[in-house]
Amino acid sequence: MAATAASPIPPFPRDFLWGVATSAHQVEGATDERGPSVWDAFTAVPGNVKDGTTAAVACDHYHRYREDVALLRDLGVDAYRFSVSWPRVLPTGTGRVHAAGLDFYDRLVDELCAAGVRPVATLFHWDTPLAVQEAGGWLSRDTAEHFAAYTAVVAARIGDRVEKWITLNEPAEHTLLGHALGRHAPGERLLFDALPAAHHQLLGHGLAVRALRAAGARDIGIANSHGPTWPASAADEDTAAADLYDVLLNRLFADPLLLGRYPDGFGASMPADDLDADLAVISEPLDWYGINFYQPTKVGAPLPHATEFAGLSLPPELPFAPREIEGHPVTDFGWPVVPEALTELLTAFRDRYGDRLPPLVVTENGCSYQGLDDQERIAYLDGHLRALHRALAAGVDVRGYFVWSLMDNFEWAEGYRQRFGIVHVDRATLERTPKASYHWLRAALRARRA
Repeated sequence: MAATAASPIPPFPRDFLWGVATSAHQVEGATDERGPSVWDAFTAVPGNVKDGTTAAVACDHYHRYREDVALLRDLGVDAYRFSVSWPRVLPTGTGRVHAAGLDFYDRLVDELCAAGVRPVATLFHWDTPLAVQEAGGWLSRDTAEHFAAYTAVVAARIGDRVEKWITLNEPAEHTLLGHALGRHAPGERLLFDALPAAHHQLLGHGLAVRALRAAGARDIGIANSHGPTWPASAADEDTAAADLYDVLLNRLFADPLLLGRYPDGFGASMPADDLDADLAVISEPLDWYGINFYQPTKVGAPLPHATEFAGLSLPPELPFAPREIEGHPVTDFGWPVVPEALTELLTAFRDRYGDRLPPLVVTENGCSYQGLDDQERIAYLDGHLRALHRALAAGVDVRGYFVWSLMDNFEWAEGYRQRFGIVHVDRATLERTPKASYHWLRAALRARRA
């Protein structure tokens, strides 16, 4: 299958980092060769996953990683962002190290280095060990300490070859979907009582940064999800609702990391005997800041009934309600495709945080579409790369871009219904087939280096 364009990507800096991303629970499989995680427990409950599937096999990346690294090498990306499974390294989250689990990541990193692909390791992508969850999970302060100890174990083993590290992936989604709304593992429905999970993830991040520094790491970031928030109207109730949603999505996690403080009114809700001391840990200096971007959100005042958003039924007691963004195409997930919102987001971060903002990396960007001839995905990626280029031209310091995802995988509560990969994975045979978007990206990257 031929690419549809030789080089649609505008000229980026020569040292710009190009990569693709996955996460452990979504691709590895081999769940019987690690400790149980919260997602194993969550997917075992009928109705929690829309198609009734689990990640027991997923893409079998655990056994087929050499085949997948060969795809990366052929694609021509600079880097592969993968995540380390905490329960694969420490089956109960603490204590005994599972040697075979660490060996897997050792082999994966070696294979990447041999292929000339830079390993970028994410330490937490939502797969909390079940034993840690049963002891309180991210609602417990102890989990932040356990996470830092796990980080030290991983860094001691692969830190000699992994230079670029990500502590947490999307703590906002893990808090909102996993602890506030119950739509992701661990399935808690706490609404605003989920805020301790936000604080403890941030504290765990800061402690992990310190553990990585102690191990000699010098290229550390985090991957937070962000997007512009647009009020449904100019009415006071809609702008107030949009402002609150914007704080929750864009500032609740960024402000403590970059400014060393919570947005007004939120610090008092955090479980800390000495909040200033915690914030000093949380705001440990970063070498770069990762942004996962998929879509903007239009938000208005709460509706008198539950509303649907991105496939989720939101309770009416929330003080805001997302609304449909009209006039734009949508992905198979129903998400609006608005590339210019990425430019808006990146320039807004530059303007809000100024010299407190380290260089940025777009750590995830992608879309769900069916089919091998995925022209919609090519148009999506092309549009968002042009939007990213406009942000660079406006003076925003962006150093890299990662496509989500390398291959079709277990898409959390959606199961295998949504396909984000540039490589198709046959559910029955696990055969990998590069899609048109894979060939498009490969041709563009080769043209860039010509």
